[in-house]
Amino acid sequence: MSDDGAGDRPGAPVHHLLAQVGEHREAVRAALGEEQYALLLARLEALASTSADDDRAVRRAFQGVRVLLTRLSLPYDHPVHRALDSDRLAGTPPGPATVADARELAAALTGFSAAGSGPDPDPVPGAGLDPVPGAGLDPVPGPDPGPETVLGVHERLLREPALPADEARARCGGAVPPSELIRLSDPLGREHYPAFQFAAADGAPHEVVLEVNRLLLADIDPWGAAAWWLEGNTWLGGAPASLLGHLPDRALVGAAAALVEED
Repeated sequence: MSDDGAGDRPGAPVHHLLAQVGEHREAVRAALGEEQYALLLARLEALASTSADDDRAVRRAFQGVRVLLTRLSLPYDHPVHRALDSDRLAGTPPGPATVADARELAAALTGFSAAGSGPDPDPVPGAGLDPVPGAGLDPVPGPDPGPETVLGVHERLLREPALPADEARARCGGAVPPSELIRLSDPLGREHYPAFQFAAADGAPHEVVLEVNRLLLADIDPWGAAAWWLEGNTWLGGAPASLLGHLPDRALVGAAAALVEED
């Protein structure tokens, strides 16, 4: 997959990441191993078969690919690692072109896997999965709320401590709050930013909250993301919002990633 001119196209950081995976597929295969490499192919094929017009489905499918790639044990300066850690990637959702990119990458990786290259390549030092806390646990299904309970859930979430839009903007240095922050609208159209998202020390958004909210697609489903943070979580032993600063950030990200993978 060519990466030429990627910086000029919408969704360029996502295109760049997939291009780097294709270019460095030997290292990716070595770091993942056969089983996880096959899972990567399956997730790419799922993304490739998604309707490009279904924004939510594209983003869900891409998150499945991204979560798997974050488990690669590669040197910190490896191109794939740099592409994954890019701030631009975090702030740029995949677009319709991502589906075509995934189709091209899946074909390249499938051809590479089928053709082989002799014996499996030697793994890079430290290669293998870095287990994500909670990723191996089966989710505990909750009750499926009927339409009559949705308003009650919204009302309960709106009663949680929150900041109005102007204060949230001030906490973000006067800039428009990032799209990763949960923003709930009440029946009067007023915006509420759940307060747990902001650090008590300096008032800025928690980086781990932004990371988890990206996994949960908070900009598309803010109510679902808010419920994840503010309701009890069996994996973590409490409401994730109450565990900020008490559990390692990785445990929170891992629990959210596990939910995304099971979705």
